[in-house]
Amino acid sequence: MQNVVLIVHLLLALTLIGVVLVQRSEGGGLGIGGGDGSPQAGRPPLTAMAKLTWGLAIAFIATSLTLTVIAAQQSASVSVLDRLGVPAPSSSSAPTLPATDSLLPPPVTDDSLAPPAAE
Repeated sequence: MQNVVLIVHLLLALTLIGVVLVQRSEGGGLGIGGGDGSPQAGRPPLTAMAKLTWGLAIAFIATSLTLTVIAAQQSASVSVLDRLGVPAPSSSSAPTLPATDSLLPPPVTDDSLAPPAAE
């Protein structure tokens, strides 16, 4: 199922690229291209190519979401490490805390960690 959706997704992507490249520039982007430049021009009605582009874009997004859902369902049951055959880390290899009762720094009266006095 995933392979079929992936092939359709790739075909949609290639077709969408081709359709966008074939279309005529309508201007507006970077100030170049067609358009008559009059402020009363308004937006022309959608052409067949524009409708085809919208349809391909919607289908591309739908297949993207479908592939995401399929991948999430497949990955929920198995870890990536399980697929590679790497043994899971055991909980005994976790670092241990120091044996002291507190994680606070040593008291000021303890001179064992103080730097030597400058002479």
